[in-house]
Amino acid sequence: MRVLVTGGAGFIGSEYVRRRLTADSAARITVLDKLTYSGVEANLAAVADHRGYTFVPGDICDPDTVDRVMAGQDVVVHFAAESHVDRSIDGADPFVHTNVLGTQVLLDAAHRHGVGRFVHVSTDEVYGSIDEGSWTEGWPLAPNSPYAASKAAADLLALACHRTHGLDVVVTRCTNNYGPHQFPEKVVPLFITSLLDGRDVPLYGDGRNSRDWLHVSDHCRAIDLVLHGGRPGEVYHIGGGTELTNHKLTGLLLDAVGADWDRVQHVADRPGHDLRYSLDDSKIREELGYVPRVSFAEGLAATVAWYRANRDWWEPLRARAALR
Repeated sequence: MRVLVTGGAGFIGSEYVRRRLTADSAARITVLDKLTYSGVEANLAAVADHRGYTFVPGDICDPDTVDRVMAGQDVVVHFAAESHVDRSIDGADPFVHTNVLGTQVLLDAAHRHGVGRFVHVSTDEVYGSIDEGSWTEGWPLAPNSPYAASKAAADLLALACHRTHGLDVVVTRCTNNYGPHQFPEKVVPLFITSLLDGRDVPLYGDGRNSRDWLHVSDHCRAIDLVLHGGRPGEVYHIGGGTELTNHKLTGLLLDAVGADWDRVQHVADRPGHDLRYSLDDSKIREELGYVPRVSFAEGLAATVAWYRANRDWWEPLRARAALR
């Protein structure tokens, strides 16, 4: 099977590529990545010598590049996206361009080249906020940030391509990911690296905002289940099973790094900050046998240990993202 992975140098994409190539000496994966500020080709160093690995630097919004790399592919796993909510609030243009236009360029090329399956990786943020209970896959989309709106648009384009052109599209929507190789602007690595450097960390508002946490390895394993067994035209939720308020998460991170609450600075809440996300992932559990394997306690301890041991990886990235 020839697999095109977009955004394969990013946090989740690189985990997926490393997982597939490490497990299968016969695997054939082409990574297409623009290597923006959060794309790190070194994330793929462990599999760079695999005979089935090809890296193509390029933009998913460039039709010529996409057409060239799409030729001969059997499936597409589409991770590439602008994904940081705060950056989308500061300026939405890159999010609309990459997440909406880029997805449509990929879909058009996949249809034109007769690709067998297109897995579109999305987010729980497309639903907005939910006070109680959990979203099912048929819940109406009601995004509240420019990032979430761009992902919702991409989801709908992907599903429309299935209905209009018959392209075998499957959409996944996951909860908050964490783990090694995550760019240090996201909350878990931001807090870990800041605390390791002796810096204070920012806690939005009163810290009541609540998220479910999913280890990146569980997420990628679920994507493989969907790739091989998901039904065409369907949406599948992927959850981690650990819902925490940001206040509780902050306490766990402080404990893990050995820091006190005096290192926490309460800051004004960001505009449109969703209070709570919660996915009902019973569909993927019942249809495909998905169960998360990494407990949050185990995953967080391993993640902190990884950042402790890989300062040479994250220090340049903090500088690149102007994180001080």
